[in-house]
Amino acid sequence: MRALSPDVVRLRRLWDEHIHKPFPAGTGADPRVQEVALYSSWLGSMVEAALRRGTVDAEHAKMLKVRRAEGNQGLFRASGELGEPVRSYVARLISIEDILSGLPVK
Repeated sequence: MRALSPDVVRLRRLWDEHIHKPFPAGTGADPRVQEVALYSSWLGSMVEAALRRGTVDAEHAKMLKVRRAEGNQGLFRASGELGEPVRSYVARLISIEDILSGLPVK
């Protein structure tokens, strides 16, 4: 068994924290809540795959690059308007995305 890189260990810790906390928003009918939930789901599929391998696959790396180039204005706006604890929830997701973006690509 190979040793996990410090970034993968950090990613695992943040992801474990993330998945063990309830989704902080109220009604799912609010488009701002839907934006946050969609982002969480999108990112989660990549995180789960990266944690298994310790790397990001090339297709996911492309998706992350495009997402980062487009920016997260809608996500930031939604979290700001929804307030705490959504703001902290999104901040953790952005941290997870940052770590994920820095992992080796295979």
